[in-house]
Amino acid sequence: MTVFSALDTPTALIDIRQMQANIARMQARMDALGVKLRPHVKTSKSLPVVQAQLEAGARGITVSTLKEAEEFFAAGIDDILYAVGIAPNKLPRALALRRKGCDLKLITDNVAGAEAVARFGREHGETFEVWIEMDVDGNRSGIPPGSDLLLDVGRALHEDGVRLGGVMTHAGGSYAFDTPAALQGAAEQERAGTVRAAERLRQAGLPCPVVSVGSTPTALSAQTLEGVTEMRAGVYVFFDLVMHNIGVCRMDEIALSVLTTVIGHQEEKGWAIVDAGWMAMSRDRGTQKQKRDFGLGQVCAEDGTPIDGYIVDSANQEHGIIARAGGTDHGIAKRFPVGTRLRILPNHACATAAQFPEYHAIAPGSGAEIWTRFQGW
Repeated sequence: MTVFSALDTPTALIDIRQMQANIARMQARMDALGVKLRPHVKTSKSLPVVQAQLEAGARGITVSTLKEAEEFFAAGIDDILYAVGIAPNKLPRALALRRKGCDLKLITDNVAGAEAVARFGREHGETFEVWIEMDVDGNRSGIPPGSDLLLDVGRALHEDGVRLGGVMTHAGGSYAFDTPAALQGAAEQERAGTVRAAERLRQAGLPCPVVSVGSTPTALSAQTLEGVTEMRAGVYVFFDLVMHNIGVCRMDEIALSVLTTVIGHQEEKGWAIVDAGWMAMSRDRGTQKQKRDFGLGQVCAEDGTPIDGYIVDSANQEHGIIARAGGTDHGIAKRFPVGTRLRILPNHACATAAQFPEYHAIAPGSGAEIWTRFQGW
């Protein structure tokens, strides 16, 4: 009888001990580099996880939805950055949070967005704090550090009654690298570009107290964060196979997995069928273009030990197909009999976690704790 025996499948598992080690590692690195850590909690969306990050020394949180902001504020966390460009239709919810005492910060990367926040603030007697999103690597949204638009947005905020809080960026392009030198280069590009943007605002007579950067690969690769005030990273709390391929974590440092059960076989095809399909694992194929493709996840024994060569090769909605990568195992029914419990490591922890309303958090020598997660927008 194991701690897993009473659990239904598929189930999202958190290895508490490994999660705590991941948290301690990131916090120690940010402390050594002299910057505040504001974790991006979209990965877990779970209060016990975030409480562990704050207890370790994190200050404030980053969210990707106003639902997260509302839930975490209700739980007593008030320093919150909503790190998605604010849509005008969401301003009433942002106002409600601020009126309740939440120190909610918003972001934008365009003059129209800046003007909408300012106008709404005037109409409701509220001074919003807004940060300007920068684009340092062409990966997503944001303003290039050298663009004239930066000063236009800065003036639209500062001169129209909004508190210009600073600049922020996310070096998502770092996910394309897998060598220390390339990752260090991405981290320096992120740092230098964002600091340059802050300096341009200050030289134009505009305030810029916060310089915020963030991605797990750059956070763990930066050699200096001079000029930066805070780091935002998220997936480090669990890690995943994409991070493993990038080279910032070992496979045994991945703290999130999906418990699943073998329900059948297609022996002539070398398949074992499990009850974790893409509704459990997500459709994320983030490792497909990396140096090692793990399909939809790495297969592990029930105790979490990886079973080399076996992956979730494909999936239907509720059926996962386990196979040997690069070959056919005609003895797979003997290897994985019906009823066998396995654990699957995910490609993308955020996407896999999002498939579940709760986690079962496990620690050596104790039973499983149920940790709920916040769903919705």
